[in-house]
Amino acid sequence: MNETRIVELRKARGWTQEKLAEMSSVTVRTIQRLEAGSDASLETLTLLARALQVPVRDLFADIQDATLDDAVTNLDRRTALQQERRRTITKGLESLYYGVGALLTLGVLAAIATDLWPNIALLIVPGYWVGGWLLSIFLLFVVVGPRLDRKYPLSIQRATE
Repeated sequence: MNETRIVELRKARGWTQEKLAEMSSVTVRTIQRLEAGSDASLETLTLLARALQVPVRDLFADIQDATLDDAVTNLDRRTALQQERRRTITKGLESLYYGVGALLTLGVLAAIATDLWPNIALLIVPGYWVGGWLLSIFLLFVVVGPRLDRKYPLSIQRATE
């Protein structure tokens, strides 16, 4: 039997079983069974670990079963890898936004400086930065985020993404 630390981690956050169930998308009965020492699937453990913001390994005081130990180690490794890939993609999209914005800004300034465009064209620059920022937030949460969730199910969308 592998002793879990779910009660300890839950109480450290000041959460009730109901709050943990809500945050992890599992039933209160599942939380009660786990806290009583029943075994759980890796999927359920992943949901709990994500809600408690700890690696799956930290849910256990000691893992005595070698098979479970390997599975948890493998899961933690895959979770970290998927989170890093997700972060790389979102940082790449952010860099693309800044790169296009810098080129657009320089292009507009050059066009105005050479009298190809009137000075009013300078409004394109703040329009890009404000409009692009709003559009990128929308696309990140409505389009890119769900696709990354499907591609990397063990990762989570950070507030900074």
